Amino acid sequence: MKTIECSIRDVKTGENVKIITPSNIYQCRLDDDVFVGPFVEIQKGCVIGRGSRIQSHSFLCENVTVGENCFIGHNVTFANDLFRSGAPDPDASSWITITLGDNVTIGSGTTVLTTSICSGAVIGAGSVVIRPVTVKGIYAGNPARLIRKLP
Repeated sequence: MKTIECSIRDVKTGENVKIITPSNIYQCRLDDDVFVGPFVEIQKGCVIGRGSRIQSHSFLCENVTVGENCFIGHNVTFANDLFRSGAPDPDASSWITITLGDNVTIGSGTTVLTTSICSGAVIGAGSVVIRPVTVKGIYAGNPARLIRKLP
């Protein structure tokens, strides 16, 4: 049996970055004042903007960009392979990229399966986001839908 350790490797970091271990974080960038809780995986190509917080047990697949001052709750999953053929797709060029604007809040237990969430959006706990969020507001449910607009 081969054991693979959790690791933090090939990560570009700004100032005052705090990572609680164990975590598995590699080939990504964490800007100034980012906080990453324990049991988090952040994969290659991800960028986490200044002042953002990622709580425990969250998973950020390849090529997720999180804007500045975002909050990612506990056990949030970002998925970039949408199994369009009915099975996992080993071809990374067919996966989506996911972009969050600034000041996005994502509640615990949410699954993000879309390309974008606009700045200032709030996603309720346990939601499943399957369509781009283009209007600043509060979204919740499965699938997530606009509950009310925010100023």
